[in-house]
Amino acid sequence: MTALIDHLRTAPRAVLGKIPGVTGGDDDESRRPLPVSGMLAAAATLGVGLAVLTTLTLVGWMAAPRGTLGQGLPGVFRTAAQLWLAAHHAGFAISGGRVGLLPLGLLVLPGFLLYKAGRWMARDADLRLRLPARLPKNSPKEKAHARRRAQLLLVGQAGVSLAAPYALLAGLIALVAQNDVTQPFIGEALLSHFLLAFVVGVLATARTIGPWRSMLRLLPERVRALTVGTAVATAIMLAGGLMLVLVALVLNFQDVRALSGQLNTGFVGGVLLLLLQGLYLPNAVVWGMSYIAGPGFAFGTGTLVAPTGVQLGMVPSLPLLGALPDSGPVPAPMMAVLALPFAAGAVAGVMVARIAPSPSYEAAPLWGFFSGVTTGLVAGVLAALSGGPLRGGRLAAVGPSPWEVALSVCLEVGVAAGISAGVANWLLLSRKASKPLNAAAAPVRKAGAVLAKAASKVGLAEADARPLPGHWMDATESDTQPIPVIRDDWQDEHASAAAGPDTAPHVRPPRPPRKDIVDESDDRGGHVIYIDPYAWDRD
Repeated sequence: MTALIDHLRTAPRAVLGKIPGVTGGDDDESRRPLPVSGMLAAAATLGVGLAVLTTLTLVGWMAAPRGTLGQGLPGVFRTAAQLWLAAHHAGFAISGGRVGLLPLGLLVLPGFLLYKAGRWMARDADLRLRLPARLPKNSPKEKAHARRRAQLLLVGQAGVSLAAPYALLAGLIALVAQNDVTQPFIGEALLSHFLLAFVVGVLATARTIGPWRSMLRLLPERVRALTVGTAVATAIMLAGGLMLVLVALVLNFQDVRALSGQLNTGFVGGVLLLLLQGLYLPNAVVWGMSYIAGPGFAFGTGTLVAPTGVQLGMVPSLPLLGALPDSGPVPAPMMAVLALPFAAGAVAGVMVARIAPSPSYEAAPLWGFFSGVTTGLVAGVLAALSGGPLRGGRLAAVGPSPWEVALSVCLEVGVAAGISAGVANWLLLSRKASKPLNAAAAPVRKAGAVLAKAASKVGLAEADARPLPGHWMDATESDTQPIPVIRDDWQDEHASAAAGPDTAPHVRPPRPPRKDIVDESDDRGGHVIYIDPYAWDRD
């Protein structure tokens, strides 16, 4: 897709270059303004996405040419446009009600295309040169904060540059997709397209700065800690929901297989049905997360699937729904899943305390509980996106209740995160307080050793700092200390030679030790070195 965008950007310039007398000049090296790059990226994303969905719809139309997917090629294209709007979670009205139960798996296609388009937009506008990832060392904090604010502002501008034209083009698609049966909600289409393009465009632009750690460093330390804690808790809850769905599919595999056999869709229809169920699998994962949180979910008015009990009625003949449990009480071991939100909160609290420890013991539990609040808000948004009405009547309420899920996750995760953050913060502060001074000074000593080694290599210091031989006295010591004698049994061979041959060589008269000899370690060739320790006074 990036190659297609590059072609769209360079095509006008290539056409002008073929006209006699018209040259590109220095424009070949220039870059497009950010709004122009965003408009090109948005147009390319919509074009590629509609092409993919039109191809899939055409295959389904050929497999079932009975008006199910539209009458003729215009109907096929209109159906593809409706699927594109549904991929952004924009609902539409039909006769007898409203359709809001849309597959979350369809978000993958526009999300992937928008991410690629956002990366291309950032490179095309040279945002990497305007977003330096690092400053020189020892830069003042004011300069670092100013750089962070400039980066966040530029990232936000890039997100708006991609989202604004993307939403406007989506409004045109919503107008084209209208027919006598379905009428898309234009307001929902504009809002959903803008939000999705803005979020993905911001992430893609920030990713051009550097790795994910550099992206997180754009945020203040406390906001970064809350972001990581919320992401970890949400990921643990969703992983638990996925495991619950897989276990339910395994235990009720016979019911799922029986529903698949009743539909008798054929090979192509079976493939499309399997694809549809895969697109609804993220919805089921969010429903599993709501089940773990406690409120559960409903599949119709007056129904409930929760750890406290199951009450269901008639459900559509979708094989994935065969994994729903039977009506009645829930086995006691299933109540163990209620401990997962508390475990997720404990992990999130430790992450919050480690990333941004609080200097006071009272603040850490509050920040941990606040991470639980943000996790509850995220869970509520996911619950709202995963459910919705399916026409009217009894199926007007399908999926979990957003406010119930948000409140339950907020309390469960928040309390556990507050306790674990307080304990982790207390352990960190206690470890710092009990750290010995020698251990604290170890980095200083290590740095000094490195500097000394480097100085010895360039000749500024001796490589081996061993003590010199002999005894060295300073001025104060020479006035108060006697002259040291290294060897008391030293004999003067010059005096014995002057005594004459009558003296026996094997008998030598004892001599008192010389008080004026400090060191004779250099007496290797018959020479005696006399050192006057008081010579410094006469210099």
